[in-house]
Amino acid sequence: MPEVSGEFDAALRGGTTTLETSDGSARPLPGHRWISEPDTADRHVLAACRGPVLDIGCGPGRLAGALTGTGVMCLGIDSSPLAVEMTLARGAMALRRDVFGPLPGDGSWCEALLVDGNIGIGGDPTALLARVRRLLRPGGVAWVEVEPPGAGVWRGTGRVVDAGRRGRTFRWARVGADAIAALATGFSARVGEVDRRWFAVLTARP
Repeated sequence: MPEVSGEFDAALRGGTTTLETSDGSARPLPGHRWISEPDTADRHVLAACRGPVLDIGCGPGRLAGALTGTGVMCLGIDSSPLAVEMTLARGAMALRRDVFGPLPGDGSWCEALLVDGNIGIGGDPTALLARVRRLLRPGGVAWVEVEPPGAGVWRGTGRVVDAGRRGRTFRWARVGADAIAALATGFSARVGEVDRRWFAVLTARP
């Protein structure tokens, strides 16, 4: 399993949590949004998915559950047993897996989702996007939530703070909307804003 295994569970339980990163920033984690029903931006992404969809870092399963509920085949993966349990409770398929390890359907997924900051998984966005490219079929699409333009690329470490308790440190990253295309080898890219959230739509080249 990767470094991040259960570090975000307090947010999944609805706690008031913050992500502290080694650049000195501290950001509240939107756990309330993660455990709610899909919002306007989520629904925009979901409407484009025809399946099969791989939801990477699925968390409590709001996206995987919504897709499954509309008949779109989706598999959620997460390193947290709690996240997998919550996703299964929504009626979706989920596995406790590391995105960098063996996965079902390698090379055959039509869409992949990397939302809610999950471009940060592993602290190396270039390596993560290369792995996503190998998971997708040619012409497949990755929906990647990114920071607003101007954020650039940041790599470092983070830890979750829950009611003053600091969790263990893990590798993390952030990528801005204007920086992701340069990292997405093997993809064509377009970016846009939906309801104050930014997404890159990456289409896998043959």
